[in-house]
Amino acid sequence: MISFTEENYLKSVFHLSNVSSEVSVKDVSADLGIKMPTVTSMMKKLAAKGLVEYQSYKPVKLTPRGQTEAALVIRKHRLTEMFLVEHMGFGWEEVHEIAEQIEHVKAPALFNRMDEIMGHPKVDPHGSPIPDRHGKIMSRKLRKLSELSEGDTFTIEAVTNSEDDFLNYLNQRDLSLGTVLQVVFIEPFDFSITVRYKDKETILSKTVSDRLLGE
Repeated sequence: MISFTEENYLKSVFHLSNVSSEVSVKDVSADLGIKMPTVTSMMKKLAAKGLVEYQSYKPVKLTPRGQTEAALVIRKHRLTEMFLVEHMGFGWEEVHEIAEQIEHVKAPALFNRMDEIMGHPKVDPHGSPIPDRHGKIMSRKLRKLSELSEGDTFTIEAVTNSEDDFLNYLNQRDLSLGTVLQVVFIEPFDFSITVRYKDKETILSKTVSDRLLGE
């Protein structure tokens, strides 16, 4: 049995691996806000269970089993978020913290039933892919809004940050998944972007445009 704490470590390595090809103990420590000696101790424990590959001063990697276990936790998280939005009326900015708690419930049948009720959604409310019951995750080739040129159009398909303050920022500007934007002007100094959508214009900072993914 994998504990609540061990699942959080596996999730951390999983997410960090999607950002960088090499993940260090220091990276995990910063991500979880836990001291490095504690992280090192946990990596040794997870390695003994066959969930990570760990050697001192070398990058940490999930084993195939560790990859699957992490993906199944993420599946529960993202299914929960989708269920809360679709069937319980929560906003996309309200569901992350709730899902953080529910993702550790050891009841595969519950989450499989959620999946069936919702018609097997492919993505969560933030556009992140939902792993299947075997831990397989579909690949999506999306680009950042910040990568576009003036005159390009862009449909928001996902956000890379699901923190409530960022999602509330998008809510205030009437930006959500499915919103179609046209790039009107890119400021050459700070790369802020003026976009037109729904018969209005707004300026988005480089930080925001980096967090919006689409096609």
